[in-house]
Amino acid sequence: MLQLPASLTHDQASACLRELGQALKSEASPAVLNATALTSFDSSALAVLLELQRAGARLNKKVVVQGLSDRLMALATLYGVEALLGGA
Repeated sequence: MLQLPASLTHDQASACLRELGQALKSEASPAVLNATALTSFDSSALAVLLELQRAGARLNKKVVVQGLSDRLMALATLYGVEALLGGA
């Protein structure tokens, strides 16, 4: 299981994506992203989650996001991407 950090804003997005993208390569399918620790975020968190979904697709792996907070789901709904997150 891959863990999202407690903070995922524009400042951390590139490093987080690099780290989790590398880790995704060794995960079984479905790869699970645990978002329960994520408490401080902006729309960059959605960009990271969506890019990890795309990276998983390139690796022929399903990516499931677990533990999304209500606030992050509300942001995803605002942007119209909640259905693309692959989890609940």
